[in-house]
Amino acid sequence: MEREKEMIDYIAAHNGGIKMFADGTNLKGWGKTAEAIAYTCKTAGLAHTVMGASSMDFSSEYGFEKDGDALLLWDDAIAIYNWEVNGVAG
Repeated sequence: MEREKEMIDYIAAHNGGIKMFADGTNLKGWGKTAEAIAYTCKTAGLAHTVMGASSMDFSSEYGFEKDGDALLLWDDAIAIYNWEVNGVAG
């Protein structure tokens, strides 16, 4: 479980992209494209549970065009991650 403390377990919308954190506070990366976010997830790893800040729901206040756009970006990134890491189409 020590490795899990280094894996992404928290995300937040920021400046039109998504910040990804390990152990809730350790910034692992920021991405503005699904590909960049998926790369960070592959590099750092994903915890079994990833929590999202309220900014993910209210993303228009954090550089996205509409509320919820950050969640759509995250979903696209996870689809890429699942295909490349797990061989599962999303």
